[in-house]
Amino acid sequence: MRDLCLFSNSTPRFQPRSRVGAWLAILLSVGPVLALAQQPAAQTRPPTAVSVVEIKPESTPAVLEFTGKTASSRQVEINARVEGFLDKIAYTEGSLVTNGQLLFQIDPKPFQAALDSAKAVLSQQQALLVRAQQTLARVKPLAKQNAVSQQDLDNATANLLASEAQVQAAQAQVQQAQLNLGYTTIKSPLTGLSSSAKYREGALIRAGGTDSQLTTIVQIDPMWVNFGVGENEVLALRAQQKQGQLKGPGIGKLDVDLILADGSTYPQSGRITFVDPVINAQTGTYNIRAVVPNPANALSPGQFVRVQLKGAVRPNSIMVPQVAVMQGPNGKFVFVVGADNTAQPKPVQVGDWYGDQWIINSGLQTGDRVVVDGAVRLRPGAPVQIQSAPPVAPASEPAKVPSATPLKP
Repeated sequence: MRDLCLFSNSTPRFQPRSRVGAWLAILLSVGPVLALAQQPAAQTRPPTAVSVVEIKPESTPAVLEFTGKTASSRQVEINARVEGFLDKIAYTEGSLVTNGQLLFQIDPKPFQAALDSAKAVLSQQQALLVRAQQTLARVKPLAKQNAVSQQDLDNATANLLASEAQVQAAQAQVQQAQLNLGYTTIKSPLTGLSSSAKYREGALIRAGGTDSQLTTIVQIDPMWVNFGVGENEVLALRAQQKQGQLKGPGIGKLDVDLILADGSTYPQSGRITFVDPVINAQTGTYNIRAVVPNPANALSPGQFVRVQLKGAVRPNSIMVPQVAVMQGPNGKFVFVVGADNTAQPKPVQVGDWYGDQWIINSGLQTGDRVVVDGAVRLRPGAPVQIQSAPPVAPASEPAKVPSATPLKP
């Protein structure tokens, strides 16, 4: 009975605690819901301020750029034509010499003596010719009168012909002696840069062979510029020309500009004068030569230069600023603003540069609004607010096309 009383008395003691636990459980489950209900609604992301450019195709100049090397347009080895002792070196080695300027003087005295001797022989033969003419003049009338024999007439005629031949031979000897004397004075056949003299004064100069070379003169005005164009590049540009993506006046009418090693532009423009019709088997390129004026001698043979061919045009080109083009895992793309003012990525195929802009080969069309400023903050479908963009400055330099001009070798 005591146990029953204790049991019956303990039941009311524990009931209040069970009710408190239940209320606590209800409060814990309802509390977060009430807290969420009391929070304000989530804010919608505000539009991103961007500036855009509207695509408008336009004709764009194209520049075909290659690496070239300058070369002398004419190189002449100065050789001795007669043998003799070198009397004088009359030019400053390494300087610019002009056409007709004295370079070397070989001792002329032996050649002057030979000329005088040849002239004396000529005078002797001329005297014999006069006597033969006089003899024939006397014999002819006598032969008509049968005062002399026919043999005498024939002998007089033969002597005259022989004397005439001897005079011609003597005249040739005089002419040769005059030439040899003239060869002792060696002058420059062109205007150009001189190299060092291979002999000093007093040296015996021999005519003919490698020992006869005295120096070399290289012409530097005009200057040649040699460069090569790869076969693949030529084929690619021919395809662009066929598709109407590239138009030009012809390779012979393109302007040739040079960019020097320090980045400066050479002030004179040239023209292409030679295109090798056969591909170089060792390099796989067409060899091309341009001629560039060099009146101030600013160019020297052997310089490496960047060759820019100007005059070609890319009609109806689509261009966007370089900052608008971004690189993704699948290639380059731009953000385009749609009619609902949301930005969507659009893959593009880029071509060459035109100043600070990309030429777009495919992916965009007329009227597309491409994001320029603020593209890095966008994600697909993000709302945008278009702001006025500053006017785009004209490109400072034309497109650089890493390929060849359409050739017709």
